[in-house]
Amino acid sequence: MEIRLEDLKETEEFGIKLGKLLKSGDILCLNGDLGAGKTTITKSIGIGLGVEEYITSPTFALINQYRGRIPVYHFDVYRLEHVEELYDLGFDEYFYGDGVCIIEWADRIEKMLPEDRIVIDIKKGNSNSERTLYIHGFGKRYEEVIKELK
Repeated sequence: MEIRLEDLKETEEFGIKLGKLLKSGDILCLNGDLGAGKTTITKSIGIGLGVEEYITSPTFALINQYRGRIPVYHFDVYRLEHVEELYDLGFDEYFYGDGVCIIEWADRIEKMLPEDRIVIDIKKGNSNSERTLYIHGFGKRYEEVIKELK
């Protein structure tokens, strides 16, 4: 599935809509170059999930946790040197827990990700605010989410 977003407002609206669709146990993987909009989309998803705190990129902490209608676990694995470092974080408790996991730079830890997940590859457009999202998923739950997004 491909979605073109013309500006920041459309990007925020997409994120909010997606956040409202997500359920406990969902894994959302965000990939794209620096400045592609991964954190912007994450902030909007958080709004859709009822997070009232300001969402920031957990670049140095690797993970931030937020309270919404369900827990939100926001990973940024950009600075992760070795995939095995995820074990020190207790990643499996998050990935297989009761919240939603949003993972920026997820392609860097692909071998550690659960089989069932939704993946969004973000590409910058011609202007600073244009984005194209390439969305695909694995598993029945993600087929449902993609269907709802159409």
